[in-house]
Amino acid sequence: MTRSELVEALAERLGHLNLRDADAAVKVLLETMSHSLSQGKRIEIRGFGSFTVNQRAPRLGRNPRSGESVAIPPKRVIHFKPGKGLRESVDAHPVRDGSDS
Repeated sequence: MTRSELVEALAERLGHLNLRDADAAVKVLLETMSHSLSQGKRIEIRGFGSFTVNQRAPRLGRNPRSGESVAIPPKRVIHFKPGKGLRESVDAHPVRDGSDS
């Protein structure tokens, strides 16, 4: 599902919202989540899941082309852990042909 599809679905499900208002709501939600994660805060949405920021330690990698060792710097990465409700919902609805992304 793309952002525009999400906006359309929100406007359809909440009949009192037009597309512009639904787009503004999605924009504010995503900006707020991005801002919180960039500050290292945890986001928990009960029944859906939680987003956390994890720190990856520096490590030594290899250039696959040359085999040369490469230093990989520390990095902050976002981790998503699905909630029980989402896991059960996904498990109950198997993908039919792979085109439903």
